[in-house]
Amino acid sequence: MSDAKKYTLGALADRLDAKLIGDENCLIDGLATLKQGGPGKLCFLSNPAYASQLPECRASAVILEEKFSASCPVNKLVSASPYVSFAKASQLFDNSPVADPGVHASASIHESTQLPENCSIGANSVIAAGVTIGAGTIVGAGCVVGEGCTLGADCRLQGNVTLYHGVRLGNRVIIHSGAVIGADGFGFAFDGSKSVKINQLGTVDVGDDVEIGAGTTIDRGAIDDTVIEQGVKIDNQVQIGHNCRIGAHTVVCGCTAIAGSAVIGSYCVLGGASGVVGHIQIVDRVRVGAMSLVSQSIFEPGDYASGTGIMKTTQWRRNAVRFSKLDDMARRVKRLENKEE
Repeated sequence: MSDAKKYTLGALADRLDAKLIGDENCLIDGLATLKQGGPGKLCFLSNPAYASQLPECRASAVILEEKFSASCPVNKLVSASPYVSFAKASQLFDNSPVADPGVHASASIHESTQLPENCSIGANSVIAAGVTIGAGTIVGAGCVVGEGCTLGADCRLQGNVTLYHGVRLGNRVIIHSGAVIGADGFGFAFDGSKSVKINQLGTVDVGDDVEIGAGTTIDRGAIDDTVIEQGVKIDNQVQIGHNCRIGAHTVVCGCTAIAGSAVIGSYCVLGGASGVVGHIQIVDRVRVGAMSLVSQSIFEPGDYASGTGIMKTTQWRRNAVRFSKLDDMARRVKRLENKEE
């Protein structure tokens, strides 16, 4: 637990690749915000909007950029990227429970599945036939790992994660509670009177160092696999349709929905509650604003957004009426332009 972990500022400076200004023997036992920090706590400043809190900070030390150093009254860890340094510090003070190796008595493990000695299988979990699990992997309580799945080394499945048959996870994959990986994609053919199911014959292939949030669903491919490349970070309650491909180190924020067969490049960011229609392509290093709809392919890197800004309801209602008249207005303007020519 974090209250049992203590580091000197000198040791932290080495681990965080920061320059120490102050007492290298000062002991740090946890992290805190600038406003709440006290003795023994390490804070950070990465957003200039909070710089006004710096002179009143009472923590033992602050991670910050060089330009804010003069305003800080306590020990300083000067970093070129304070937020990254804070992320590394959070790993040092992680207070997550550590699962003991072994298999809980209530777990159901198929006899064909071989488990490494240092893995952990939680209560009431079900491991089906032909599953391969890597060293150091933790399968939490109530998880279901379907037939023929492959889990790499040092993966962590939190409670009640479901992996359908044939799903493949790389190394160090983290999946949070309630996520479902490999359910059928939404595929049907209408014969004129009813929808005929298209069986989904692919699977889901997840790369190394991927994190998948709580309640997220990633559908298996119809024929080819759905692919989540290495380092992708997916927030809670995200829907990724069948045959999608998400490029390496892309970030998908909460409640985003990505329709089938969309191909998203590497180092992209999809803002919260954004949507991507199916069968389009987004190149590398595209950032999509929250609640935007990507309705066509994007072939140039950069920032994109759609929708209208927030306004008072009365103003919105007036504008909504005018929106319906835009096409007619455009036609009238065109006619006037033609007359002038």
